Amino acid sequence: MHRNSGHRTKQTGPAMNAPVQRKKGKYDSGITIYHNPATGQELGREPNTDLSRMAEFMAQARSAQKIWAARSFRERKRIILKIRDYILANTDEIVNTVSRNSGKTRIDAMATEVIPSVLSVRWYATHARRVLRPRRPAPSSIIFINKRNEIRRHPLGVVGIISPWNYPLSIPFGEVIMALVAGNAVLLKVSAATTLVGLEIKKILAGAGLPDGLFRLLIGPGGRVLEAMLANGIDKLFFTGSTATGREVMEKAAAHLTPVSLELGGKDGMIVLADADLERATNGAAWAGYQNAGQSCGIVERVYVQETVYDRFVDLLARKTEAIRFGVDTDFNTEMGSMTTPEQWKIVERQVRDALDRGARIVARSGRGVASKGIFHAPLLLADMNHGMRIMREETFGPVIPLMRFGTIDEAVRMANDSPMGLTASVWTRNTRLGKKIAHRIEAGVVTINDHLYTHGQPETPWSGWKRSGIGATHSALGLLEMTRPKLVNWDILPLRRNVWWFPYDRITYDRLKDTLRMAFPRSPGDLLRGGVRVLLFMIRKMLSPWRP
Repeated sequence: MHRNSGHRTKQTGPAMNAPVQRKKGKYDSGITIYHNPATGQELGREPNTDLSRMAEFMAQARSAQKIWAARSFRERKRIILKIRDYILANTDEIVNTVSRNSGKTRIDAMATEVIPSVLSVRWYATHARRVLRPRRPAPSSIIFINKRNEIRRHPLGVVGIISPWNYPLSIPFGEVIMALVAGNAVLLKVSAATTLVGLEIKKILAGAGLPDGLFRLLIGPGGRVLEAMLANGIDKLFFTGSTATGREVMEKAAAHLTPVSLELGGKDGMIVLADADLERATNGAAWAGYQNAGQSCGIVERVYVQETVYDRFVDLLARKTEAIRFGVDTDFNTEMGSMTTPEQWKIVERQVRDALDRGARIVARSGRGVASKGIFHAPLLLADMNHGMRIMREETFGPVIPLMRFGTIDEAVRMANDSPMGLTASVWTRNTRLGKKIAHRIEAGVVTINDHLYTHGQPETPWSGWKRSGIGATHSALGLLEMTRPKLVNWDILPLRRNVWWFPYDRITYDRLKDTLRMAFPRSPGDLLRGGVRVLLFMIRKMLSPWRP
């Protein structure tokens, strides 16, 4: 369908032929069956993990973790870097596996899966020692002059990672590497739809020389695997997926008091100001809206364009939407691959139909798709949107970009923040200072200026969500800290007999403690001087003398 120049066009059928109705990653008699979603080809069958052995797996993991945690950061780094070397030596094979099992193009698999994975290995292996080194906070008061503190980061133990199908390599892989460099053992549950990529991760790690049992891939129904992890004392759960499923994970973990880190859905807004470079902005919107068939939690899901440049922006983006080639990747000349599951395709279609029924208009749609039995949805650009439409409120997770216009910056910020989710957002302007001011007003964990989505590939930058988009953080130093638990060790410099707040109590003790407050928050130089002398003399007398009742 070509651009519509003004009148409303209602879509009378789906964006492309409905996908073949088959279950991706179906569990059948204890077997997981996985496919190539771009062609419908069955790729393999894998026996589900025998969860009755979970206690045995956990015991093996705990034993291996103790051995692993006892090794120095330098030893761990040497082993972890072997994982990087394996990926570099087998890049094409890994890219092809990701592409075949997820439906994304090979360039997409290279740029957003393999390269970030290699970068993550290097960054965490190089920086873990610095990030997790012991810290010694300074004493806060003269009362604690004889005290010293050290905060150490200890591995959690055995962590459970439950990963999604949209980035089946880079999302779980980064968390596995963070867990390992921090000294943990890992139980990884991948999505059934992308079981082949999970097996590839297992192969990548196999040759590194990890202690037996330190890493284990689990295959089977997600709910049952989760319950087996919790019942057998997993130390922490790391879950990436939808907000609804994340809530269920948190409820089940709460019954065991198991801590969680949740990276959930997004409804990510893009604000385009009148002074923006519209060529760059439309290029960025096309990539960050249609990349991976729109199946990214940080994808562009809402675009707000200042009214003075709205028509020009729409025209440019419409031309680029129509130019997107989608289909099976056979020659590297396809921009967009297939969606991964038929269930997600249906969600996108329901949202599009709801928007059209409520007055939305199709501005552009790519007609450059190749006929296939796969799960394809044409890139689609919508206009005349409002926040009453489901597609403006709920996560779409598909190749659809809805547009709205705004007048003032305050209006744009208000609309961007009008969402129950707050994962990422972007501001597009030539005025970087203004862009930063707007960014600080947006309720999201990641805000980029004149770019979108890509920071997930930077291991040095945190990825976290506000509101219903998650709990905790992954990637960067914050992600490494999530993989550890803090321990404070406190000791005395000198072997004194008593602390000033120990028994016995009397009026002098009260007055000297009060002097400590005046000394810490003096209203005059006299308060500081008199309080200091009194407190020091009192401390010497009480801390050095015995208590003889």
